Amino acid sequence: MEQKPVTILDLQAKKREGVPITMLTAYDYPTALAVDRAGIDVILVGDSLAMVVLGYENTLPVTMEEMLHHCRAVRRGAEHALLVGDMPFLSYQASVEQAVLNAGRFLKEGGMAAVKLEGGREVAPQIKAIVAAGIPVMGHLGLTPQSIHQLGGYRVQGKSTAAAERLMEDAQILEEAGCFSIVLEAIPVEVAERISKSLSIPTIGIGAGLGCDGQVLVLHDLLGMFDRFTPKFVKKYADLFTEMTKAIEAYRDDVLTRRFPGAEHSYSYPVGEKAAVKEK
Repeated sequence: MEQKPVTILDLQAKKREGVPITMLTAYDYPTALAVDRAGIDVILVGDSLAMVVLGYENTLPVTMEEMLHHCRAVRRGAEHALLVGDMPFLSYQASVEQAVLNAGRFLKEGGMAAVKLEGGREVAPQIKAIVAAGIPVMGHLGLTPQSIHQLGGYRVQGKSTAAAERLMEDAQILEEAGCFSIVLEAIPVEVAERISKSLSIPTIGIGAGLGCDGQVLVLHDLLGMFDRFTPKFVKKYADLFTEMTKAIEAYRDDVLTRRFPGAEHSYSYPVGEKAAVKEK
């Protein structure tokens, strides 16, 4: 039976029915293909590609053109998952008009079905305008990596009563602005559960506990392919960085010792007199 593409309505139904939503990042054709075939509901082409794919120190340097390039690759590999493009730093903060135009590019040029942007009440005008233009928006609260300098680094958010209340208020504002879902990152489980129960739209947690309506991880963290650091909330399901290194070292050794290529990896075609075809 052919699997139907996941829609926003499907995610809303899962929240009502208490079925957890699955979400992962992907940045290219082969990983999108694997994530999609695994039956993940939502694929996020995250600005985390700045760090795990492009090698930047943080997410701030990644550009619209870089994001769109990777979105197109993911689009070619995914058929069923709902595709969400992450709007990079300064692609939506400067003005409402800029936010709408850049959000539209993710659909027109990147093949995405929705966009994600970070922030609370301060980006509500942009969210309203983007939604009014017919573009679905996923919000993002808590630890927002594009604001790491303002937040003082990668730190848990919402630990004080005042901070928790502000997150609660921001979540309500984002829902009223038209978000179809909100990512909650690195906030106390108690706060995330309160927010999730207070909203009619799904919440997707990353370091926010089981009280959220779904979970998301960066694929390279899950697979053990990012070696610089591992956040507390990450569960490694594999250690592919180590396995890749071992495979590459084995290849190097085979080449140096002339074990590769072997006869089974080579083409053989006799030449000279034995291969000559006599003319009639």
